[in-house]
Amino acid sequence: MWEPYKKGFKAYLQLEKSLSDNSVQAYLRDIEHLTQFLLDKNKLVNPADLALKDLQQFMKWITELGMTASSQARIISGIKAFYKYCSLENISRADPTTLLEAPKLKRKLPDVLSFEEIESIIAQVDLSKPEGGRNKAILETMYSCGLRVSEVVNLKISQLYLDLGFIRVTGKGDKERLIPIGSSAIKYITVYKNNIRVHSVPKKGHEDFLFLNNRGSQLSRVMIFYIIKDLTLKAGIKKTVSPHTFRHSFATHLVEGGADLRAVQEMLGHESITTTEIYTHLDREFLRKTLEQFHPGFRG
Repeated sequence: MWEPYKKGFKAYLQLEKSLSDNSVQAYLRDIEHLTQFLLDKNKLVNPADLALKDLQQFMKWITELGMTASSQARIISGIKAFYKYCSLENISRADPTTLLEAPKLKRKLPDVLSFEEIESIIAQVDLSKPEGGRNKAILETMYSCGLRVSEVVNLKISQLYLDLGFIRVTGKGDKERLIPIGSSAIKYITVYKNNIRVHSVPKKGHEDFLFLNNRGSQLSRVMIFYIIKDLTLKAGIKKTVSPHTFRHSFATHLVEGGADLRAVQEMLGHESITTTEIYTHLDREFLRKTLEQFHPGFRG
């Protein structure tokens, strides 16, 4: 139902806005999130029929999925751009995004999971179900390699060098990097690939994607949010946990263990070392909390 609008919006971004392919894809993903929400709520109406309250409910939905304030702000900017296009094309007379507010962006240190908390979340996976073996492999891989959610859903079988202990990942800006992968993740990928995935019939064009849904298609990013939210709830963990929390935890545990910052930068695929330096701040925060907790004479 929304396909013609998405196609028109894509053409508008490419031709009128002259945006790069990566930026166009990011905007289209924002609209994909919105249509996913509307499908979930049985409200897939035309863009002209959506009101501010519908979009506010959508924002509540993505907050509950565990998306960060910066992710929410970027999605709102995508939806605002979409409604600007709808207005120009007379698809929608009113713009429901006018009063839609983005969350205040605070420079807040993200929640980090301890190794025990990560183990506890992964332990909630029900291995008696076929998707359980897949989900266990996904989470083990995310924590072992510090992957972004987009990198895990796009991981291909042809990018696995498990006998050498590496995977090849396509990150931001289509940059490729080789990342070492731990024995636990190798074990669960192998079990999933050889014993579970072989029973799926991949859809045309999806044959090389490692992680498939029950229809044989590549997994969506939102699905990973759902999986993690559900397992965190079952583990009784009260922190705000999203796929990115696994990446943050991977990097924080490395820095706390004394890893070289350049090596961490390489594994995370950060273009600039300054992006990786947040983990030295996290480490200092960890040291401060340790002192506050255990040193009777420490006064800030």
